[in-house]
Amino acid sequence: MLTLSDKLPNRTCEGLGRRDFLKAGAIGGLGLGGLTLPSLLEAKSKALARGKPVRNKSVVLLFLQGGPPHIEFFDPKMSAPSEYRSITGEIPTTIPGLTFGSTFPQLAKMTDKLAVVRSYQSRNAGHTYLGVTSGGNDMKAATSAVATRVGGTFDQKTGMPNNCLVLPEAIQEDLKLGSNFETGALPGLTDPGTLGATHSAFNPAGGGTAKENMELRISPDRLADRKGLLGGLDGIKRNLDSDGSLEGADYFSQQAFDVVNKGVSSAFDLSKEDPKTVAKYDTRPLFDARELQRWGDMRRTTNLLGLQMLMARRLCESGCSFVTVSDCGWDYHANNNSPKGMAGLDPMGHQVDHAVAAFVQDLHDRGMQEDVLLVVTGEMGRSPKLNNNGGRDHYGNLTSLLLAGGGLKVGQVVGGSDHIAAFPATRPYGPENLSATILHHLFDLSELRLMDGLPGEILAMSNDSPIEELF
Repeated sequence: MLTLSDKLPNRTCEGLGRRDFLKAGAIGGLGLGGLTLPSLLEAKSKALARGKPVRNKSVVLLFLQGGPPHIEFFDPKMSAPSEYRSITGEIPTTIPGLTFGSTFPQLAKMTDKLAVVRSYQSRNAGHTYLGVTSGGNDMKAATSAVATRVGGTFDQKTGMPNNCLVLPEAIQEDLKLGSNFETGALPGLTDPGTLGATHSAFNPAGGGTAKENMELRISPDRLADRKGLLGGLDGIKRNLDSDGSLEGADYFSQQAFDVVNKGVSSAFDLSKEDPKTVAKYDTRPLFDARELQRWGDMRRTTNLLGLQMLMARRLCESGCSFVTVSDCGWDYHANNNSPKGMAGLDPMGHQVDHAVAAFVQDLHDRGMQEDVLLVVTGEMGRSPKLNNNGGRDHYGNLTSLLLAGGGLKVGQVVGGSDHIAAFPATRPYGPENLSATILHHLFDLSELRLMDGLPGEILAMSNDSPIEELF
Protein backbone atom coordinates (compact mmCIF):
# COMPACT_ATOMS: atom_id res chain seq x y z
CA MET A 1 0.00 0.00 0.00
CA LEU A 2 1.29 3.45 -0.90
CA THR A 3 1.32 5.85 2.05
CA LEU A 4 2.16 9.52 1.57
CA SER A 5 3.25 10.95 4.91
CA ASP A 6 3.17 14.51 6.15
CA LYS A 7 6.14 15.30 8.41
CA LEU A 8 3.90 17.08 10.93
CA PRO A 9 2.95 14.80 13.84
CA ASN A 10 -0.50 16.15 14.74
CA ARG A 11 -3.67 14.14 14.31
CA THR A 12 -7.02 14.93 12.76
CA CYS A 13 -10.30 15.05 14.65
CA GLU A 14 -10.90 11.54 13.36
CA GLY A 15 -7.86 10.33 15.26
CA LEU A 16 -5.88 9.71 12.10
CA GLY A 17 -2.23 10.64 12.17
CA ARG A 18 -1.14 13.04 9.48
CA ARG A 19 1.87 10.83 8.89
CA ASP A 20 -0.67 8.48 7.31
CA PHE A 21 -1.82 11.40 5.24
CA LEU A 22 -2.93 9.64 2.09
CA LYS A 23 -3.20 5.92 1.50
CA ALA A 24 -3.60 5.18 -2.17
CA GLY A 25 -4.84 1.72 -1.32
CA ALA A 26 -7.82 3.35 0.37
CA ILE A 27 -8.57 5.34 -2.75
CA GLY A 28 -8.99 2.32 -4.97
CA GLY A 29 -11.89 0.52 -3.31
CA LEU A 30 -12.37 -1.31 -6.57
CA GLY A 31 -13.75 -4.64 -5.43
CA LEU A 32 -10.63 -6.38 -6.68
CA GLY A 33 -9.72 -8.46 -3.64
CA GLY A 34 -8.13 -5.62 -1.70
CA LEU A 35 -5.55 -4.65 -4.29
CA THR A 36 -3.79 -1.41 -3.48
CA LEU A 37 -3.60 1.23 -6.16
CA PRO A 38 0.09 0.57 -6.99
CA SER A 39 -0.53 -3.16 -7.34
CA LEU A 40 -3.65 -2.45 -9.40
CA LEU A 41 -1.64 -0.30 -11.79
CA GLU A 42 1.00 -2.99 -12.05
CA ALA A 43 -1.64 -5.62 -12.78
CA LYS A 44 -3.23 -3.44 -15.43
CA SER A 45 0.15 -2.83 -17.03
CA LYS A 46 0.73 -6.57 -17.32
CA ALA A 47 -2.76 -7.09 -18.71
CA LEU A 48 -2.20 -4.45 -21.36
CA ALA A 49 1.08 -6.09 -22.29
CA ARG A 50 -0.84 -9.28 -22.98
CA GLY A 51 -3.26 -7.42 -25.22
CA LYS A 52 -6.73 -6.08 -24.44
CA PRO A 53 -9.58 -4.84 -26.60
CA VAL A 54 -9.38 -1.22 -25.37
CA ARG A 55 -8.94 1.36 -28.15
CA ASN A 56 -8.11 4.35 -25.90
CA LYS A 57 -11.32 6.06 -27.03
CA SER A 58 -14.04 7.95 -25.17
CA VAL A 59 -17.81 8.43 -25.34
CA VAL A 60 -19.84 11.40 -24.14
CA LEU A 61 -23.55 10.68 -23.82
CA LEU A 62 -25.62 13.86 -23.53
CA PHE A 63 -28.92 12.64 -22.14
CA LEU A 64 -31.83 15.07 -22.46
CA GLN A 65 -34.08 13.93 -19.64
CA GLY A 66 -37.83 14.27 -20.10
CA GLY A 67 -38.08 13.28 -23.75
CA PRO A 68 -37.01 15.94 -26.28
CA PRO A 69 -39.51 16.35 -29.14
CA HIS A 70 -37.96 14.78 -32.23
CA ILE A 71 -40.05 16.99 -34.52
CA GLU A 72 -38.83 20.26 -32.96
CA PHE A 73 -35.28 18.90 -32.96
CA PHE A 74 -34.12 17.35 -36.21
CA ASP A 75 -37.25 16.29 -38.15
CA PRO A 76 -39.52 19.38 -38.35
CA LYS A 77 -41.96 18.01 -40.97
CA MET A 78 -43.19 21.41 -42.15
CA SER A 79 -45.06 19.72 -45.02
CA ALA A 80 -47.35 17.96 -42.54
CA PRO A 81 -50.68 19.37 -41.32
CA SER A 82 -50.36 22.17 -38.74
CA GLU A 83 -51.19 19.92 -35.80
CA TYR A 84 -48.07 17.83 -36.55
CA ARG A 85 -45.42 20.21 -37.86
CA SER A 86 -42.74 21.82 -35.71
CA ILE A 87 -44.10 24.67 -33.60
CA THR A 88 -40.69 26.37 -33.77
CA GLY A 89 -40.48 26.19 -37.56
CA GLU A 90 -37.39 25.01 -39.40
CA ILE A 91 -33.97 26.20 -40.46
CA PRO A 92 -31.93 25.03 -43.48
CA THR A 93 -28.69 23.16 -42.90
CA THR A 94 -25.55 22.86 -44.99
CA ILE A 95 -26.94 19.64 -46.50
CA PRO A 96 -29.29 20.58 -49.39
CA GLY A 97 -32.91 19.79 -48.59
CA LEU A 98 -32.19 18.99 -44.93
CA THR A 99 -33.71 21.17 -42.20
CA PHE A 100 -33.55 21.23 -38.40
CA GLY A 101 -35.91 22.85 -35.92
CA SER A 102 -35.24 26.58 -35.82
CA THR A 103 -33.68 26.57 -32.34
CA PHE A 104 -30.55 24.85 -33.71
CA PRO A 105 -28.89 27.42 -36.01
CA GLN A 106 -25.32 26.63 -34.94
CA LEU A 107 -25.70 22.90 -35.48
CA ALA A 108 -27.39 23.58 -38.82
CA LYS A 109 -24.17 25.25 -39.97
CA MET A 110 -21.97 22.28 -39.06
CA THR A 111 -23.92 19.30 -40.40
CA ASP A 112 -20.76 18.17 -42.16
CA LYS A 113 -19.57 17.15 -38.67
CA LEU A 114 -22.83 15.51 -37.55
CA ALA A 115 -24.95 12.46 -38.20
CA VAL A 116 -28.68 12.50 -37.45
CA VAL A 117 -30.64 9.25 -37.25
CA ARG A 118 -34.28 9.88 -38.13
CA SER A 119 -35.38 6.25 -37.84
CA TYR A 120 -34.24 5.73 -34.23
CA GLN A 121 -36.84 4.64 -31.71
CA SER A 122 -36.25 4.15 -27.99
CA ARG A 123 -39.41 2.01 -27.75
CA ASN A 124 -39.82 3.62 -24.34
CA ALA A 125 -42.76 5.85 -23.45
CA GLY A 126 -42.01 6.72 -19.84
CA HIS A 127 -39.44 8.46 -17.66
CA THR A 128 -37.29 5.38 -17.31
CA TYR A 129 -33.78 5.47 -18.69
CA LEU A 130 -32.04 2.15 -18.26
CA GLY A 131 -33.70 0.50 -21.24
CA VAL A 132 -32.18 3.21 -23.42
CA THR A 133 -28.74 3.52 -21.80
CA SER A 134 -28.28 -0.25 -21.45
CA GLY A 135 -29.39 -1.28 -24.89
CA GLY A 136 -31.83 -3.62 -23.14
CA ASN A 137 -29.19 -6.10 -21.93
CA ASP A 138 -30.25 -8.75 -19.42
CA MET A 139 -27.75 -7.46 -16.83
CA LYS A 140 -29.80 -4.27 -16.58
CA ALA A 141 -26.49 -2.42 -16.73
CA ALA A 142 -25.96 0.89 -18.47
CA THR A 143 -23.52 0.70 -21.39
CA SER A 144 -21.23 3.01 -19.41
CA ALA A 145 -20.97 0.30 -16.72
CA VAL A 146 -20.46 -2.40 -19.35
CA ALA A 147 -17.57 -0.36 -20.74
CA THR A 148 -15.81 -0.41 -17.37
CA ARG A 149 -16.39 -4.16 -17.03
CA VAL A 150 -14.47 -4.63 -20.27
CA GLY A 151 -11.89 -1.85 -20.08
CA GLY A 152 -11.41 -1.36 -16.35
CA THR A 153 -12.86 0.99 -13.77
CA PHE A 154 -9.95 3.44 -13.83
CA ASP A 155 -7.66 4.79 -16.53
CA GLN A 156 -4.24 3.19 -16.36
CA LYS A 157 -2.22 6.38 -16.69
CA THR A 158 -4.18 9.04 -14.83
CA GLY A 159 -6.37 7.12 -12.41
CA MET A 160 -9.42 8.90 -13.78
CA PRO A 161 -12.62 6.86 -13.25
CA ASN A 162 -13.71 5.41 -16.57
CA ASN A 163 -17.40 6.00 -15.85
CA CYS A 164 -18.40 9.55 -14.82
CA LEU A 165 -21.76 11.28 -14.44
CA VAL A 166 -21.73 15.07 -14.84
CA LEU A 167 -24.78 16.77 -13.32
CA PRO A 168 -25.25 20.56 -13.06
CA GLU A 169 -24.25 20.31 -9.39
CA ALA A 170 -20.74 19.37 -10.51
CA ILE A 171 -20.46 22.87 -12.03
CA GLN A 172 -22.16 24.95 -9.36
CA GLU A 173 -21.51 23.48 -5.94
CA ASP A 174 -24.17 25.53 -4.12
CA LEU A 175 -26.90 24.74 -6.64
CA LYS A 176 -30.26 24.13 -4.99
CA LEU A 177 -32.59 22.44 -7.47
CA GLY A 178 -36.15 21.42 -6.79
CA SER A 179 -36.70 17.83 -5.71
CA ASN A 180 -39.02 15.77 -7.88
CA PHE A 181 -39.10 12.41 -9.60
CA GLU A 182 -36.16 13.40 -11.77
CA THR A 183 -33.64 13.54 -8.94
CA GLY A 184 -34.52 10.07 -7.75
CA ALA A 185 -34.55 8.59 -11.23
CA LEU A 186 -31.34 10.16 -12.54
CA PRO A 187 -29.05 7.43 -11.15
CA GLY A 188 -30.81 5.03 -13.51
CA LEU A 189 -28.87 6.64 -16.32
CA THR A 190 -25.72 4.86 -15.18
CA ASP A 191 -27.08 1.93 -13.16
CA PRO A 192 -24.50 -0.91 -13.09
CA GLY A 193 -27.17 -3.60 -12.70
CA THR A 194 -25.85 -7.06 -11.90
CA LEU A 195 -22.30 -5.96 -12.66
CA GLY A 196 -22.28 -4.51 -9.16
CA ALA A 197 -21.42 -1.28 -7.42
CA THR A 198 -17.78 -1.44 -8.54
CA HIS A 199 -19.00 -0.29 -11.94
CA SER A 200 -21.12 2.60 -10.66
CA ALA A 201 -20.55 6.02 -12.16
CA PHE A 202 -18.29 8.46 -10.36
CA ASN A 203 -20.40 11.53 -9.57
CA PRO A 204 -18.25 14.59 -8.82
CA ALA A 205 -21.33 16.33 -7.41
CA GLY A 206 -21.53 13.78 -4.59
CA GLY A 207 -22.96 10.39 -3.77
CA GLY A 208 -22.49 6.90 -5.10
CA THR A 209 -20.33 3.95 -4.08
CA ALA A 210 -17.50 4.94 -6.39
CA LYS A 211 -17.36 8.33 -4.76
CA GLU A 212 -17.24 6.84 -1.28
CA ASN A 213 -14.43 4.54 -2.35
CA MET A 214 -12.39 7.50 -3.56
CA GLU A 215 -12.38 9.40 -0.27
CA LEU A 216 -9.20 10.88 1.08
CA ARG A 217 -8.82 9.30 4.49
CA ILE A 218 -7.12 12.40 5.87
CA SER A 219 -10.39 14.29 6.22
CA PRO A 220 -14.12 13.98 5.54
CA ASP A 221 -13.68 16.06 2.40
CA ARG A 222 -14.60 14.03 -0.66
CA LEU A 223 -12.23 13.53 -3.53
CA ALA A 224 -14.46 15.45 -5.94
CA ASP A 225 -14.69 18.41 -3.57
CA ARG A 226 -12.37 20.26 -5.86
CA LYS A 227 -11.37 23.03 -3.46
CA GLY A 228 -10.62 20.67 -0.58
CA LEU A 229 -8.83 18.25 -2.85
CA LEU A 230 -6.54 20.85 -4.35
CA GLY A 231 -5.69 22.24 -0.93
CA GLY A 232 -4.89 18.78 0.44
CA LEU A 233 -2.67 17.94 -2.49
CA ASP A 234 -0.83 21.23 -2.14
CA GLY A 235 -0.13 20.26 1.46
CA ILE A 236 1.33 16.97 0.36
CA LYS A 237 3.51 18.60 -2.26
CA ARG A 238 4.96 21.08 0.26
CA ASN A 239 6.24 18.16 2.33
CA LEU A 240 7.69 16.11 -0.51
CA ASP A 241 11.37 15.94 -1.32
CA SER A 242 12.66 19.05 -3.02
CA ASP A 243 12.58 17.36 -6.41
CA GLY A 244 8.85 16.68 -6.01
CA SER A 245 9.21 12.90 -6.02
CA LEU A 246 8.71 10.18 -3.43
CA GLU A 247 12.05 9.03 -2.10
CA GLY A 248 12.55 5.32 -2.56
CA ALA A 249 9.20 4.79 -4.26
CA ASP A 250 9.08 2.13 -6.93
CA TYR A 251 7.65 2.88 -10.37
CA PHE A 252 4.08 1.89 -9.63
CA SER A 253 3.99 3.67 -6.27
CA GLN A 254 5.22 6.84 -7.96
CA GLN A 255 2.60 6.34 -10.65
CA ALA A 256 -0.06 5.92 -7.97
CA PHE A 257 0.94 9.27 -6.51
CA ASP A 258 0.75 10.83 -9.94
CA VAL A 259 -2.75 9.35 -10.33
CA VAL A 260 -3.98 11.48 -7.46
CA ASN A 261 -1.72 14.48 -7.92
CA LYS A 262 -1.97 14.98 -11.68
CA GLY A 263 -5.08 13.23 -12.89
CA VAL A 264 -8.18 13.43 -10.76
CA SER A 265 -7.64 16.77 -9.07
CA SER A 266 -7.27 19.01 -12.13
CA ALA A 267 -9.73 17.38 -14.53
CA PHE A 268 -12.76 18.59 -12.55
CA ASP A 269 -11.36 22.09 -12.05
CA LEU A 270 -12.65 24.42 -14.78
CA SER A 271 -10.45 27.23 -13.48
CA LYS A 272 -7.58 25.37 -15.17
CA GLU A 273 -9.22 25.98 -18.54
CA ASP A 274 -8.39 28.87 -20.86
CA PRO A 275 -10.97 31.62 -20.12
CA LYS A 276 -11.52 32.06 -23.86
CA THR A 277 -12.52 28.40 -24.12
CA VAL A 278 -14.81 28.71 -21.10
CA ALA A 279 -16.52 31.67 -22.78
CA LYS A 280 -17.08 29.66 -25.97
CA TYR A 281 -18.87 26.92 -24.02
CA ASP A 282 -20.71 29.05 -21.46
CA THR A 283 -24.50 28.92 -21.83
CA ARG A 284 -25.33 30.94 -18.71
CA PRO A 285 -25.84 34.18 -20.65
CA LEU A 286 -28.51 32.59 -22.85
CA PHE A 287 -31.39 32.66 -20.33
CA ASP A 288 -32.30 32.93 -16.67
CA ALA A 289 -32.84 29.37 -15.52
CA ARG A 290 -34.72 30.52 -12.42
CA GLU A 291 -37.62 31.63 -14.61
CA LEU A 292 -38.04 28.12 -15.97
CA GLN A 293 -37.43 26.33 -12.67
CA ARG A 294 -40.70 27.77 -11.35
CA TRP A 295 -42.73 25.70 -13.78
CA GLY A 296 -43.88 22.10 -13.36
CA ASP A 297 -41.35 19.45 -14.25
CA MET A 298 -38.69 22.00 -15.17
CA ARG A 299 -37.45 22.31 -11.59
CA ARG A 300 -34.10 20.75 -12.53
CA THR A 301 -33.65 22.95 -15.60
CA THR A 302 -30.38 24.90 -15.57
CA ASN A 303 -28.34 27.05 -17.94
CA LEU A 304 -25.11 25.18 -17.08
CA LEU A 305 -25.08 22.68 -19.93
CA GLY A 306 -22.22 24.36 -21.78
CA LEU A 307 -19.91 24.07 -18.77
CA GLN A 308 -21.04 20.49 -18.18
CA MET A 309 -19.93 19.69 -21.73
CA LEU A 310 -16.62 21.45 -21.14
CA MET A 311 -16.03 19.31 -18.06
CA ALA A 312 -16.89 16.24 -20.14
CA ARG A 313 -14.20 17.17 -22.66
CA ARG A 314 -11.67 17.64 -19.85
CA LEU A 315 -12.54 14.24 -18.41
CA CYS A 316 -12.03 12.60 -21.79
CA GLU A 317 -8.64 14.28 -22.10
CA SER A 318 -7.76 12.90 -18.67
CA GLY A 319 -8.53 9.33 -19.69
CA CYS A 320 -12.20 8.80 -18.83
CA SER A 321 -13.73 6.43 -21.35
CA PHE A 322 -17.42 7.17 -20.70
CA VAL A 323 -18.98 10.44 -19.55
CA THR A 324 -22.75 10.81 -19.12
CA VAL A 325 -24.04 14.40 -19.07
CA SER A 326 -27.60 15.00 -17.91
CA ASP A 327 -29.75 17.97 -18.97
CA CYS A 328 -33.22 17.95 -17.42
CA GLY A 329 -36.52 19.65 -18.17
CA TRP A 330 -37.65 18.27 -21.53
CA ASP A 331 -41.07 17.01 -20.39
CA TYR A 332 -43.31 19.22 -22.56
CA HIS A 333 -46.91 18.10 -22.11
CA ALA A 334 -48.77 21.36 -21.97
CA ASN A 335 -48.62 25.11 -21.91
CA ASN A 336 -48.20 25.25 -18.12
CA ASN A 337 -44.76 23.65 -18.29
CA SER A 338 -43.05 26.99 -18.90
CA PRO A 339 -43.97 30.68 -18.91
CA LYS A 340 -44.33 30.62 -22.69
CA GLY A 341 -45.64 27.11 -23.10
CA MET A 342 -43.62 25.06 -25.50
CA ALA A 343 -41.80 28.26 -26.34
CA GLY A 344 -39.63 27.04 -23.46
CA LEU A 345 -38.06 25.10 -26.29
CA ASP A 346 -36.51 28.36 -27.39
CA PRO A 347 -34.07 28.90 -24.50
CA MET A 348 -33.46 25.21 -23.88
CA GLY A 349 -33.11 24.37 -27.56
CA HIS A 350 -30.65 27.20 -28.03
CA GLN A 351 -28.70 25.95 -25.02
CA VAL A 352 -28.34 22.46 -26.52
CA ASP A 353 -27.46 24.06 -29.86
CA HIS A 354 -24.74 26.22 -28.30
CA ALA A 355 -23.28 23.57 -25.98
CA VAL A 356 -23.16 20.78 -28.56
CA ALA A 357 -21.78 23.05 -31.28
CA ALA A 358 -19.03 24.28 -28.95
CA PHE A 359 -18.15 20.73 -27.96
CA VAL A 360 -18.05 19.39 -31.52
CA GLN A 361 -15.96 22.31 -32.78
CA ASP A 362 -13.62 21.95 -29.82
CA LEU A 363 -13.07 18.29 -30.65
CA HIS A 364 -12.06 19.24 -34.17
CA ASP A 365 -9.86 22.12 -33.05
CA ARG A 366 -7.99 19.76 -30.72
CA GLY A 367 -7.80 16.87 -33.16
CA MET A 368 -10.00 14.72 -30.91
CA GLN A 369 -12.80 14.02 -33.38
CA GLU A 370 -11.57 10.48 -34.08
CA ASP A 371 -11.18 9.58 -30.41
CA VAL A 372 -14.33 11.00 -28.79
CA LEU A 373 -17.83 9.94 -29.80
CA LEU A 374 -20.70 12.26 -28.86
CA VAL A 375 -24.21 10.82 -28.56
CA VAL A 376 -27.22 13.12 -27.98
CA THR A 377 -30.57 11.53 -27.19
CA GLY A 378 -33.24 11.14 -24.49
CA GLU A 379 -35.48 8.43 -23.07
CA MET A 380 -38.15 8.97 -25.74
CA GLY A 381 -39.56 11.33 -28.33
CA ARG A 382 -42.85 13.18 -28.32
CA SER A 383 -46.20 12.42 -29.90
CA PRO A 384 -46.35 13.67 -33.50
CA LYS A 385 -49.76 15.28 -33.01
CA LEU A 386 -50.07 18.22 -30.64
CA ASN A 387 -52.42 17.50 -27.73
CA ASN A 388 -55.32 19.70 -26.60
CA ASN A 389 -52.98 21.69 -24.37
CA GLY A 390 -50.68 22.58 -27.24
CA GLY A 391 -47.95 20.20 -26.09
CA ARG A 392 -46.72 16.75 -27.04
CA ASP A 393 -47.03 13.59 -24.97
CA HIS A 394 -44.76 10.62 -24.25
CA TYR A 395 -43.86 8.67 -27.37
CA GLY A 396 -41.47 5.80 -28.01
CA ASN A 397 -41.83 5.09 -31.73
CA LEU A 398 -39.40 7.85 -32.80
CA THR A 399 -36.68 9.46 -30.70
CA SER A 400 -34.11 12.17 -31.41
CA LEU A 401 -30.58 10.86 -32.01
CA LEU A 402 -27.56 12.89 -33.05
CA LEU A 403 -23.95 11.67 -33.19
CA ALA A 404 -20.64 13.36 -33.85
CA GLY A 405 -16.96 12.46 -33.77
CA GLY A 406 -15.85 8.91 -33.10
CA GLY A 407 -14.43 8.59 -36.59
CA LEU A 408 -17.94 7.87 -37.84
CA LYS A 409 -19.27 8.70 -41.29
CA VAL A 410 -20.83 12.07 -40.52
CA GLY A 411 -22.36 14.72 -42.75
CA GLN A 412 -25.43 12.58 -43.31
CA VAL A 413 -28.96 11.74 -42.22
CA VAL A 414 -29.51 8.06 -41.52
CA GLY A 415 -32.99 6.77 -42.29
CA GLY A 416 -36.23 8.67 -42.37
CA SER A 417 -39.70 8.92 -40.87
CA ASP A 418 -43.15 8.81 -42.41
CA HIS A 419 -45.06 11.91 -43.52
CA ILE A 420 -46.03 12.96 -39.96
CA ALA A 421 -42.91 11.73 -38.12
CA ALA A 422 -44.89 9.01 -36.35
CA PHE A 423 -42.95 5.88 -37.40
CA PRO A 424 -39.71 4.99 -39.17
CA ALA A 425 -40.13 4.82 -42.93
CA THR A 426 -36.81 3.01 -43.27
CA ARG A 427 -34.98 0.39 -41.25
CA PRO A 428 -35.69 1.15 -37.57
CA TYR A 429 -32.83 1.31 -35.09
CA GLY A 430 -33.16 0.91 -31.33
CA PRO A 431 -31.14 1.13 -28.11
CA GLU A 432 -29.42 -2.19 -28.78
CA ASN A 433 -28.03 -0.77 -32.03
CA LEU A 434 -26.90 2.39 -30.27
CA SER A 435 -25.10 0.39 -27.57
CA ALA A 436 -23.45 -1.75 -30.25
CA THR A 437 -22.31 1.43 -32.03
CA ILE A 438 -20.73 2.65 -28.79
CA LEU A 439 -18.99 -0.69 -28.15
CA HIS A 440 -17.64 -0.70 -31.72
CA HIS A 441 -16.10 2.69 -31.02
CA LEU A 442 -14.59 1.82 -27.64
CA PHE A 443 -13.28 -1.69 -28.25
CA ASP A 444 -11.77 -4.09 -30.72
CA LEU A 445 -14.68 -6.51 -30.59
CA SER A 446 -12.72 -9.42 -32.02
CA GLU A 447 -10.33 -9.08 -29.06
CA LEU A 448 -13.20 -8.54 -26.64
CA ARG A 449 -14.76 -11.86 -27.60
CA LEU A 450 -11.51 -13.62 -26.68
CA MET A 451 -11.40 -12.19 -23.16
CA ASP A 452 -11.73 -14.67 -20.33
CA GLY A 453 -14.47 -14.27 -17.75
CA LEU A 454 -16.73 -11.79 -19.49
CA PRO A 455 -20.44 -12.28 -18.81
CA GLY A 456 -22.28 -13.88 -21.69
CA GLU A 457 -24.58 -10.88 -21.82
CA ILE A 458 -21.66 -8.63 -22.79
CA LEU A 459 -20.65 -11.04 -25.53
CA ALA A 460 -24.25 -10.93 -26.77
CA MET A 461 -24.13 -7.12 -26.82
CA SER A 462 -20.95 -7.27 -28.90
CA ASN A 463 -22.83 -9.32 -31.48
CA ASP A 464 -25.67 -6.80 -31.88
CA SER A 465 -25.67 -4.77 -35.08
CA PRO A 466 -24.43 -1.19 -34.87
CA ILE A 467 -26.01 1.60 -36.89
CA GLU A 468 -24.42 0.36 -40.10
CA GLU A 469 -24.52 3.56 -42.13
CA LEU A 470 -22.14 5.20 -39.63
CA PHE A 471 -19.26 2.79 -40.38
